[in-house]
Amino acid sequence: MPALPRSTPEAQGIASTAVADFVAALQSTAHDIHSLMLVRHGSVVAEGWWRPYGADQPHSLFSISKSFTSAAVGLAVAEGLLELDDSVVALLPDDAPALVGDNLAAMTVRHLLTMSTGHAADTLAAIDRGDDDNWARAILAEPVENTPGTVFVYNSGATYLLSAILQRLTGERLLDYLTPRLFAPLGITGATWETCPRGIDVGGWGLALTTEDVATFGQLYLQRGEWNGAQLVPTDWVTAATSAQVSNGDPTVPDDWTQGYGYQFWRSQHGAYRADGAFGQLCFVLQDQDAVLMLTSGLTEALPALTALWEHLLPSFGTDQLPEDENAHRALLATLEQLELPHPGGGTESVAAVADRVAGVRFVLPANDAGFRSIAVDPSADPAELRITTADGETAIRCGRGEWVGGVSPFFGSGIIPADSNPAVPVAASAAWIDETTWRARVQYSGTPFALEFTLRFGDGDVALHVSQSVSFGSTELADVTGRAA
Repeated sequence: MPALPRSTPEAQGIASTAVADFVAALQSTAHDIHSLMLVRHGSVVAEGWWRPYGADQPHSLFSISKSFTSAAVGLAVAEGLLELDDSVVALLPDDAPALVGDNLAAMTVRHLLTMSTGHAADTLAAIDRGDDDNWARAILAEPVENTPGTVFVYNSGATYLLSAILQRLTGERLLDYLTPRLFAPLGITGATWETCPRGIDVGGWGLALTTEDVATFGQLYLQRGEWNGAQLVPTDWVTAATSAQVSNGDPTVPDDWTQGYGYQFWRSQHGAYRADGAFGQLCFVLQDQDAVLMLTSGLTEALPALTALWEHLLPSFGTDQLPEDENAHRALLATLEQLELPHPGGGTESVAAVADRVAGVRFVLPANDAGFRSIAVDPSADPAELRITTADGETAIRCGRGEWVGGVSPFFGSGIIPADSNPAVPVAASAAWIDETTWRARVQYSGTPFALEFTLRFGDGDVALHVSQSVSFGSTELADVTGRAA
């Protein structure tokens, strides 16, 4: 695990009070932040994890993975394995369709990197329509409606093709290619990357690293690819990858999605750029301020976090060392040490009068999209227990009262959980009585942005069950049914 040097904010030209204001803004507006790390002049000046998340726990990064794929392409270019203007179908000849249209023939590695392949929509959906497990073949079979290079369309399928190209050229997984060249020199260990059915790292998502791992990657790019006297990533590549290569909107609009797109990096306001993953996985490199900000999250919308950055943190960066403010720094450390995701019911430990009556009763559920067949709780136990039955059997989840209790559970929701984690996904759960008849449990899927909330309203011999998911690529509503006591 990397070990960036630590410092006080004041020693690096930031007031502890300004950092505290930024954290307070995240708490009040962004709500579901999991971790933060702020680096200034190469030193960590603030770091925190919202329990049950922790410093040593890798977190699903989603499309931050794309920026690491970009780094691998840059290394391969430097090693002479390919060039940016190489034809995609020439690099993947066995996956190309029998009839290659003009637009597909014109598609190059550069177009994959800049999301300007000519497709009218993300090609990722093509993998579900393919006749076999060959994702590259399915993606290349998709219509290419526009001339490559003429339009920006966010395209995770394009990043998968980059990974497939690299594996064909190097003979090894993207993760294995990056390990000696990037991860090992940075001190990153334990990285995992989801693979497709053919064993190719998916490239555009699926990488899991710790908060400090990604902050270190951001610092490497801030240092133009240089680390401890060694040039890990070519300087010219870092510059090109983080510059606006294609237009993705009007850059005069104060918006972080219209400032241009590089090689799998987004340009941001105020001269910054970022690696950006779904649900608020954000690694900002603020070049003018010599700073890196890394956030992991479970956000439905990233805008509150961005607003907090620009309104509270950006103005605080000074150029000179500030006088130490021991009281303010001590208060900031106390705030960061006490970070915790909200508990159901505000963390109360009350027990409703119906608790003994419903304890252990199995309620049979009608058909529902989540596939739950029955549910039971023992709310008076310490810790409380939630038991869910599906076609695969019964799962018992322990739930703390006013605290998070760890365990394992299948992922019952919708979204991307690394395949090798199922069915035993680590979880942390907490539960409480909301009123005299309503019990609620939150099950946080550790290392991911996902959480499920189970609300059970007990009646006379029945229970109204509502299950929702914190964030999702589709509906967050999983079940809303009434079950009967068996």
